[in-house]
Amino acid sequence: MRTKSSSVLLFFIDGLGIGTREPQNPFHELDDAEPLAIFAGESPELPFGGRLARTDARLGIEGRPQSASGQTTILTGVNAPAAIGAHKQGFPNPPLLDIIREHSVFLQLKRSGIEPITFANTYTPGFFERRPRWISATTAAVEAADMRFNVVDDLKAGRAVFHDFTNALLIERGETVKPRSPEEAGEILAGIVMAHRFTLYEYFLTDRVGHEQDFHGARRIILELARMIRALLGKLDLTNTTVLLTSDHGNIEDLSVRNHTLNDVPTLIWGAENEALERSIRSLTDITPAICQLLKPEPATITQ
Repeated sequence: MRTKSSSVLLFFIDGLGIGTREPQNPFHELDDAEPLAIFAGESPELPFGGRLARTDARLGIEGRPQSASGQTTILTGVNAPAAIGAHKQGFPNPPLLDIIREHSVFLQLKRSGIEPITFANTYTPGFFERRPRWISATTAAVEAADMRFNVVDDLKAGRAVFHDFTNALLIERGETVKPRSPEEAGEILAGIVMAHRFTLYEYFLTDRVGHEQDFHGARRIILELARMIRALLGKLDLTNTTVLLTSDHGNIEDLSVRNHTLNDVPTLIWGAENEALERSIRSLTDITPAICQLLKPEPATITQ
């Protein structure tokens, strides 16, 4: 039995939409931001043979797309805003948690016997000491699939990456970890991807600076993120590894407003199946089905 891809990485970036090439967009005239510098009305030439699927985050529901419902949709394939009748901001509420606990991509893969799988992000001791009342969609998905949480020791051993992949925020909090360059972080994430059938990595500083309308901060993290992604792609064998990079809603691409935008989000695709995936991904509901199809074993061909 073989699969269309031996391993898949879902690289989730919070608050990254497709904006116009105008001054309120921090990607504007930022030459070093590829492959993330995607603009409305333009056809990008992505490095490493990547493809772009312009992806609907509104999902047929009025109002601005939000994190809890958008992330639930990405991680399950269920149109979460339609299921609850609205876009839900912040953290998943009980109805969204029910969807995640039944349909998360981790559960779907485990039920199909596809392992090992991992959430590459690092959890700090504070999460376990003072568990928050509200948890993210990704944390709910990890718990629902009874998966192990990566901790700081895993990060030190090169088995995990923090959401701030430079480790600057961890160091500010007093953790005894070494700083990482974007290139070092990309190489470590590549090693994690190669050791697993499916890997999820989450980055959300983009959404934070978008809400803060911090133009200089946005440009700084965009350039770091682009460097990390280029290093990651350069270390992967894209003939048998697929990388899907997507977002839950727009934000950072228009710093003239604090709110999320109504823009499509980019789904960037690298790997041998990228042309077929570009045609099949139209909305956030298509991400999890695409991952499951990529990793689904194909019947062996009988030759005589």
